[in-house]
Amino acid sequence: MNADPRRSNFLAALLGALVIAIPFGGLALAGVFDGSDAAVSDSPSAAAGSPSGAPLAATDVSALYDRVSPGVISVEARAGARGGSGSGFVLDREGFILTNEHVVGGADSVRVRFAEGAPVSARVVGTDRASDLALLKITPGDRELTPLSLGSSEELTVGQPVIAIGSPFGLEGTLTTGVVSALGRSIPGLDNFSIENAVQTDAAINPGNSGGPLIDGAGRVVGVNAQIATATGTNGGVGFAIPIDEAKRILPALKQGRDVERPFLGISTGDAETGTGAVVRETVAGGPAAEAGLRPGDRIVAVAGTEVTRSTDVAPAISSREPGQEVDIRISRGGDERTISVTLGTRPEASSRR
Repeated sequence: MNADPRRSNFLAALLGALVIAIPFGGLALAGVFDGSDAAVSDSPSAAAGSPSGAPLAATDVSALYDRVSPGVISVEARAGARGGSGSGFVLDREGFILTNEHVVGGADSVRVRFAEGAPVSARVVGTDRASDLALLKITPGDRELTPLSLGSSEELTVGQPVIAIGSPFGLEGTLTTGVVSALGRSIPGLDNFSIENAVQTDAAINPGNSGGPLIDGAGRVVGVNAQIATATGTNGGVGFAIPIDEAKRILPALKQGRDVERPFLGISTGDAETGTGAVVRETVAGGPAAEAGLRPGDRIVAVAGTEVTRSTDVAPAISSREPGQEVDIRISRGGDERTISVTLGTRPEASSRR
């Protein structure tokens, strides 16, 4: 009998095994696990404060922390006798909380902790392995919740100041500061596909920060902290957050407990040895690309009119579309260029191809 992949993911995280090898170290999921116990319409608009792109003075950071930190929580998840922890943040006054899927996926029970008061039981409403996001729900009771405002990752600029708040190593309410180091990064997802348009930051992210917010200078969440590039298992100045625009896109489905459908082209690609473009290495038999006539060896030079200069340009061009949508793929084959129209399929749960 095959093991439940959600439980397998949780137990692998407990053992610290979820590290993807890359040349300079590894991409580690920024959750800490040990044996201890240890579109949202009513989110408020950002309060007046420092412009999101302006440098933050120490006093600004302190005021910003005081304003948003009550909306950041720590998450405790259990699978049998094993426990793990991460972070999350409040979306609305109904009690919806956003975190990472790898923090709660496969857990038997989940609790959240606020800065004050006893832990509160939480229900996992929806999860999405493709984006590594999960939605929790608590019953607020008499507790006054502090929802965080959601910004736009698309409007970020490199060099823009940001802060990260979470529970690294179980240290609740920890603040770190930094800038947006890069945009449009592609990081490994939990389903063998890539998560596109990740936000790179040098704000320290460590095990336990997973699911916590990356916040701009105006107090708006612009990303969900998820991974670090590391050779040691701890922060080395390169962290990644899931773009908040992706979270906003799938929140309605998570809230309803529905699966999130994503487009599927059905190819694997590599960089061209000479010139630009993405060379088709494989096509999925019976997949959209193969059915439309793409072949291994074809060099993709454009997707929907947008130039493709390298292999990593293909996935973002596809992921922004919907299943069933027709997309024109411009290819070079045998020295001749032609356009092939492909009707995108629905992404399977796990694959090594786009």
